[in-house]
Amino acid sequence: MALRVALSAFLSLVVAMGIGRFAFTPQVPLMINEHQLTLTSAGLVAAFNYLGYLCGSFDAMRASRRVEWRLKAGVWGAVILTLLSACVDGPWWHGILRFMIGWASGWAMVLVAAWSNEQLLHHGRPGLSAAVFAGPGTGIFISGMLAVLLHALNVSAAFAWGAYGLLALVLISLIARNLPRSGQLHRPESAPQPLVLTPQLKRLVLSYSLAGFGYILPATFLSQMAAERFPDSAFAQFVWPIFGGAAVIGIGLGIITRRYSSTHRRLALTLWAQAIGVFAADVIPGMSGLVIGAALVGGGFLCVVQLSLQYGRELAPEHARYLAGLLTTGYAIGQLVGPMLSAVSTMLTHQLEPALYVAGTGLAIAGLLVFRQGK
Repeated sequence: MALRVALSAFLSLVVAMGIGRFAFTPQVPLMINEHQLTLTSAGLVAAFNYLGYLCGSFDAMRASRRVEWRLKAGVWGAVILTLLSACVDGPWWHGILRFMIGWASGWAMVLVAAWSNEQLLHHGRPGLSAAVFAGPGTGIFISGMLAVLLHALNVSAAFAWGAYGLLALVLISLIARNLPRSGQLHRPESAPQPLVLTPQLKRLVLSYSLAGFGYILPATFLSQMAAERFPDSAFAQFVWPIFGGAAVIGIGLGIITRRYSSTHRRLALTLWAQAIGVFAADVIPGMSGLVIGAALVGGGFLCVVQLSLQYGRELAPEHARYLAGLLTTGYAIGQLVGPMLSAVSTMLTHQLEPALYVAGTGLAIAGLLVFRQGK
């Protein structure tokens, strides 16, 4: 039973996050080439997605009724809306769909994690929760490898959206019957005791918000950066799968090294590694800079999520669920600000690089905020 829950939750996040939410990244070069988007409008469309994610995750944390319905709507919504993306054109329609997909993925991410954590703890297999969190990275890797094939075949952006949607439909059909039925996800009847935000907790929330801001620009534009710099190189298409594969490897390394050092220092080191990756993507010439950037930013992507939530539980063990909601909201706000900054950067300078430097600096500051465990 525990393995069934873990696999179902894992594939749900593969579909809702790795494909539904992040397939936009390898689609950006195709949509720009077809004049559906510009680099500026792509940033704004991405911002709509992250605004939807903020709304969906916040609503999921506060939901006390129709919780199972939200979970299923989030997963299936990501599939259906990805398929619908093949039928629309232009930044406004894609912006609306990305907002809706963001909302669906926010529901799915929060509620799938809550459901799987409760079920795995009930069945005595809490260690499988880490495997569930590898779902988004695995989805990025799978959709990224599909993108390599689609780009090689010179298909249209609409055809590619259809391919991603069909892949998501096949995967979710395998485990749809295992998703929770009514009554399997619980919310407390009474409001939790107020959480006192100590200086440590405030620094963690700010750090996690900056982490969302810092990683999202390379996560959104890596494929476009590679396509612009190396338009005739087939290897450029592998940058995004490297990001996803590194995210999965990062989770594994996090599990292996969990007994080394403290949680907050491991978190700080991961954030600094991501900062180096952001700078490397621009400073180091050739394909190696983009590969290093994808590996370091992607490798820390899910690790930062896991370590931040773990550190929050250590600081406030009686308020884990409430703090998770607060952290998720801050992270989503950071993700929303990132693409808006990229739109301003490309509009004023016709370059993405100024926004990337701000993102890398934000990650460096995020690490400083949690490195010391002062009062």
